[in-house]
Amino acid sequence: MVVAQDLSARLRMGNGRACFIILFIFHFPQGRLKPESAMESIIELRHLKTLLALEETGSVSLAAKRVFLTQSALSHQIRALENYYGTPLFERKSSPLRFTPAGERLLRLARDLLPQVSAAERDLAQIIEGEAGELRLAVECHTCFDWLMPAMGEFRPLWPQVELDIVSGFQADPVGLLLTHRADLAIVSEAVPQAGITYQPLFAYEMVGICAKDHPLAAKAVWEAPDFADETLITYPVPDDMLDLLRKILLPVGINPPRRHSELTIAIIQLVASRRGIAALPYWTVMPYLEKDYVISRPITHEGLQSELYAAMRSEDVDKTYLDNFCQIVRDRGFADLPGLSVLKMEE
Repeated sequence: MVVAQDLSARLRMGNGRACFIILFIFHFPQGRLKPESAMESIIELRHLKTLLALEETGSVSLAAKRVFLTQSALSHQIRALENYYGTPLFERKSSPLRFTPAGERLLRLARDLLPQVSAAERDLAQIIEGEAGELRLAVECHTCFDWLMPAMGEFRPLWPQVELDIVSGFQADPVGLLLTHRADLAIVSEAVPQAGITYQPLFAYEMVGICAKDHPLAAKAVWEAPDFADETLITYPVPDDMLDLLRKILLPVGINPPRRHSELTIAIIQLVASRRGIAALPYWTVMPYLEKDYVISRPITHEGLQSELYAAMRSEDVDKTYLDNFCQIVRDRGFADLPGLSVLKMEE
């Protein structure tokens, strides 16, 4: 700051006292912050969402997928902020990446501001559309309850006038329940085109094979389709076309191993640990048992067995904000709480 005091610019007031005109000149290096009154911030909501994605994933490539950008587009977005403020936002050579003090400050802004934006948008939707509604969930996925109940718990206080419920029992045809108005949203593993039905992608996840620690397959780093041929496959009691291992890997090559069924995940784990068979389950489901050393897991094929989850709803209901908000909560909670998820996009 430079202060210039021009003594020749004294003005004589009516009471005879002198008044000095003092000129304040603020100087900022090019590319640095300017006085608040003379600048418009370049920070946008997309920047804050990107920073949160970087924090949650610890990786530029994974963060880019999370916010549906190419890696180069995300890098360009961050570089623009860094060039403007003249300082890096995170250390690029660290793994996972570490934020600098400047990056941490913007992260605090993102954590504070983005929930307020979401709350405001939700309030506006409730003003315009009304607060009441009905959200009956139909689920065809046994392991979905690992994340579904926390998502429902987060949704309820945000939409207290929406009646939230789960259609009881496992549903072999959840989309049929939508079409007959016995459910309002269905969690499904395939987005099969159907008149009157619209899908939202939730997330993709890895299925892994599990066996007992002393099982012969424990010695293999990766399981291929022939490894299942002579094994008893322990599954949930659902049709074959609802089991990705069978539908995508085994049946196309003519392998149909003998089956044993159980309704409960913990029972499947116990049967596997007792060498009564092997199983394929989502990684997020088996991780707690892997940490306790009950069973071991292996990738299924070198490419990995990826499964998908979608939210299906009636096309006439796609503009109901509370349905969209529930799907967003599921995605946010999933990526925050469940290991091994990846971003899922709808195919064009």
